[in-house]
Amino acid sequence: MNAIVALCHFCELHGPRTLFCTEVLHAPLPQGAAGGDGAGQGAQAEEEEGGIQMSSRARPPSPAEGASAESSSPGPKKSDMCEGCRSLAAGHPGYVSHDKETSIKYVSHQHPNHPQLFSIVRQACVRSLSCEVCPGREGPIFFGDEQHGFVFSHTFFIKDSLARGFQRWYSIIAIMMDRIYLINSWPFLLGKIRGIIDELQGKALKVFEAEQFGCPQRAQRMNTAFTPFLHQRHGNAARSLTSLTSDDHLWACLHTSFAWLLKACGSRLTEKLLEGAPTEDTLVQMEKLADLEEESESWDNSEAEEEKVPAGPEGTEGREPTKCPTDSSLPSDCGNWQPRKLAVFKSLRHMRQVLGAPAFRMLAWHVLMGNQVIWRSGDADLVQSAFQVLRTMLPVGCVRIVPYSGQYEEAYRCNFLGLSPHVQIPAHVLSSEFAVVVEVHAAARAGAHAAGFADDQSLSKYEFVVTSGSPVAADRVGPTILNKVEAALTNQNLSVDVVDQCLVCLKEEWMNKVKVLFKFTKVDSRPKEDTQKLLSILGASEEDNVKLLKFWMTGLSKTYKSHLMSTVRSPTASESRS
Repeated sequence: MNAIVALCHFCELHGPRTLFCTEVLHAPLPQGAAGGDGAGQGAQAEEEEGGIQMSSRARPPSPAEGASAESSSPGPKKSDMCEGCRSLAAGHPGYVSHDKETSIKYVSHQHPNHPQLFSIVRQACVRSLSCEVCPGREGPIFFGDEQHGFVFSHTFFIKDSLARGFQRWYSIIAIMMDRIYLINSWPFLLGKIRGIIDELQGKALKVFEAEQFGCPQRAQRMNTAFTPFLHQRHGNAARSLTSLTSDDHLWACLHTSFAWLLKACGSRLTEKLLEGAPTEDTLVQMEKLADLEEESESWDNSEAEEEKVPAGPEGTEGREPTKCPTDSSLPSDCGNWQPRKLAVFKSLRHMRQVLGAPAFRMLAWHVLMGNQVIWRSGDADLVQSAFQVLRTMLPVGCVRIVPYSGQYEEAYRCNFLGLSPHVQIPAHVLSSEFAVVVEVHAAARAGAHAAGFADDQSLSKYEFVVTSGSPVAADRVGPTILNKVEAALTNQNLSVDVVDQCLVCLKEEWMNKVKVLFKFTKVDSRPKEDTQKLLSILGASEEDNVKLLKFWMTGLSKTYKSHLMSTVRSPTASESRS
């Protein structure tokens, strides 16, 4: 992440000052940033360690080097700094962490070496500790502009027995030029920076309590109430943060934390190159993911509220069943079991070989039409693998799965239903033309069907019976997409991966037809005659194709539907239509 993380302090003598900052360097380190070791030693150190390594190379500079460094540094002069304004000792080169995976270096100094960066950090420091403060003077806030960068700032207090009010004011700021990226990283930065602050405050509180126990300052100050306060601190007007926390390795730890923060924040959000507009499946998956995140947050909140209320032993058992939703389009969301990878279907071509061409065509026809597909078997893994294969024929929004249930579920709840062998299916479902049942029995002879299971001998122990109240006639044309899928499956020159890509293209082609039909009928409200003409133009005037389009219309994303409805309701759209 191209950003700078800095620790700032409000000094009672010199005002807001930058104590420590970590920046990202994509280019080779500038001369002098790596310290006094030679290039050969630095390269040798990099070769000995992998991943991210930290190095601190300090050497006492010569008087000439110290004078030149002080004159060229963009930071404040030593005469304008006290112990509270200084982090690293004079001559300390700072800390460097090398990330060999990305060839990025994380460099920490008291101030950035570049004058322009120093100005940006300096301005952000002053604003974070003066005017850009949240109520209570402690907490996170966001500010900035295009010219000086955007800043995430979190102000906090550190206990100090010698300070006015027994506390000193600090802030941790993250500066970057990308406003959207910084705002999207707000929850991550808030949690991690809050953890760093809690650690600092915890260390300082221990030191504060020890000092107060040995020499209480409150009573001593009350006895000298009429003496000017600044003259009673005997040279302790400013104390370093290492003294307040009693941690000699504080700056090395802060460098490690800031370097990890920059790396983790940069890797958690990645950009993906999308060729063209996102597909309907992508939009639906994003919507489902957002719904799952909202549900998980609501569960966490409800569990947190329940923890506040004391409950007996009986109350703890009652919360167990509410962890998993009963209805989901993702099988992995509801099943606590994982497939054992024994007797499973590998692809549509594999399933067609196992079931046989006529039975597979009947099953695929019901899947594409949106009818309920019921698998009844004692092997839950086999049922789940079958659903994983069959769902590839449908858009994501049309898939509603109950992977394995102990009772029958109605068709409006799921179009893929797995049942255990003892579950009774209602008679009206067995005779319905809107359902297909696949019964999985143990084969009478293990070798009777072995020829059909050349790809997977473990399936030879099963016998599959596909029945429906409305069997598909062999001479029935069927939907166009089914005929194309079967042609691809029978073509042995096409690999399984190629067949999968063909299926993706076919689904996208017919989803585009669904979009046109939806806008034509639901949004524009055209008459039936115009709809029939449109279906003829789309090449979908046959009965099965029309049923397929109507079913797939239910799989359109909410984003697309709301976009169309908002376009129709807008004043400009109504004027153009009139």
